[in-house]
Amino acid sequence: MAILPLWAWIVFYVLVFIMLIADLKMFGKKGEHEVSVKEALKMTAVWIGISLLFCAGIYFLYPVDAHEKAMEFLAGYLIEKSLSMDNLFVFLMLFTFFGVERKYQHEVLFWGIFGALVLRSIFIFAGAAMVERFEWVLGLFGLFLLYTGSKMFSHDDNQTADPSKNIIVRWFKKLFPVTDQMHEDKFFVKEKTTEKALQTTDGSRWVATPLFVALLVIETTDVAFAVDSIPAVFSVSRDPFIVLTSNIFAILGLRALYFALAAVAQYFKYLKYGLGIILIFVGMKMLLATDEYVNALGALAGLQLNMPHIEVPTALSLLIIFGVLVLSMLLSVAFTHKSK
Repeated sequence: MAILPLWAWIVFYVLVFIMLIADLKMFGKKGEHEVSVKEALKMTAVWIGISLLFCAGIYFLYPVDAHEKAMEFLAGYLIEKSLSMDNLFVFLMLFTFFGVERKYQHEVLFWGIFGALVLRSIFIFAGAAMVERFEWVLGLFGLFLLYTGSKMFSHDDNQTADPSKNIIVRWFKKLFPVTDQMHEDKFFVKEKTTEKALQTTDGSRWVATPLFVALLVIETTDVAFAVDSIPAVFSVSRDPFIVLTSNIFAILGLRALYFALAAVAQYFKYLKYGLGIILIFVGMKMLLATDEYVNALGALAGLQLNMPHIEVPTALSLLIIFGVLVLSMLLSVAFTHKSK
C-alpha cells in the first residue's frame, strides 16, 4: 500500500478548504436567491472538471503505479457519485418535510457537506487501518454490500421515515429548546421567555430553528449512507489516499448536483435498481478477492465452498459501474416519458 508523505495530505486538505470557501462565496450566495437549474448544472460541470484534473494529477505525479491509481480514483469517484445521487433524493424529502425554502437549502447543504467531510475522513482512516491489519474485514464488507444491494430491490419508495423521530433530533430537543418557526437562513435565534433558568441578561433565550434540525438529520443520514459507500470504495482500492480523495471529491459537488437533480427527480425512477446492481457487483468483487477467508469460514460451518480467487481489473470495474449507471438512468427517462 502506497504511503504518501504527511505534507501531501496537508496540501490536499488545504485545497479542499479553499474549494469549500470558494463554493460558499460563488455558488448560491447566502439567502440572496434561489439556485437555478442552469447555475447548478454549470457548477456540477465545474466540480466534475476539477475532479478529473485531480485524477490527471494522480496519473502524472503519483509515486507508485500511477496509471492504476488514476483508474482506481475514477472507479471510486463514480461509485461515490452514483450512490450520492440516491442520497440527494432523501435530502429533497427532508427539506420538504421541514418546509425549508429552496433559497435557504444551500446553506444547510454546505454545512452538511462540511460535516460529512470530517466524519468520512474519520471513517476512512479507521477503515483503512482495519483492512491493513485484518484483511478478512473486506469479506464482511462484501457480505454487507450484497445485503444492502439486494435491499434496493425490495425498498418501497412510498414508505418514508418520519425525520422528527430521528434519535439525534429527539436527544437534541431534550437538551436544547427548538422553535417551530423558520427564521430565514438562521440556525439559532433569540426569543423572549418567562423561564428564569433559561433567560439571558436581556430576558430572552437561544433556540434552534427547524433549519438546524434539518441539518442534524442530514448529518446523521449521511453517517448511514457512509456505511454503504465507504466499503464500496474499498472494493476498487485499498490505498487510503485514493479512497479518501475519491470520496471527498464526490461529496464536494453534492450541493450543485442536488439543485440540478431536484428539478428532474421524477426522471430517475429506476436509479435505485442500478445502484443495487452496483453494490451487489462490488460486494461480489470483494468476496472473490478474499476467497481464502470465505472458504475458511465455510469450512468452519462444515461447507466446502471452493470459491475461486478472482481479481476483477479496475478498468473492467469502471466500465461495468459506468454502464449500469447510464443504463438505469436511460431506462428511467424512457419509461417516464412513456408513462406520460
